[in-house]
Amino acid sequence: MKLNNQKKLAAKIFKGSPKRVTLDTSKLDQIKEAITKFDIKGLISNGVITERPKRGVSRARARKAQEQRKKGRQSGPGSRSGKKTARVPKKEAWMNKIRLQRSFLQELKEKELVEPKVFRDLYRKAKGGFFRSRRHIKIYMTDNNLFSKKE
Repeated sequence: MKLNNQKKLAAKIFKGSPKRVTLDTSKLDQIKEAITKFDIKGLISNGVITERPKRGVSRARARKAQEQRKKGRQSGPGSRSGKKTARVPKKEAWMNKIRLQRSFLQELKEKELVEPKVFRDLYRKAKGGFFRSRRHIKIYMTDNNLFSKKE
């Protein structure tokens, strides 16, 4: 029994595809007699002809990826767009670096591992961007024998 025309009419009423129109198999004889839009509308209101819901795009993969990003994954070079300074601005990077270096120098001063004059010199060098990192300060100090001997 072909009910293509009825499906097409129902699809037009639903403003969708005939693929999404479902017919009640127990009432096929009623559906076969329906040949006008009005008849089809009556069957729709009785629940003989129904429409399957539209399929959306699943968010499962997106949720999984988001969960991984929360853990710090999926942030490699392939996922990055823009310059390095777009992720961490130049000023922020500098602030982090200089704060670390200054706190390290302060620590050395408090432990009396460095003399006040040397501390001041290193502090100014750090301010001028001479040191790359905390480790660089240590290397520079050992190379130039700037550690004061505790007695």
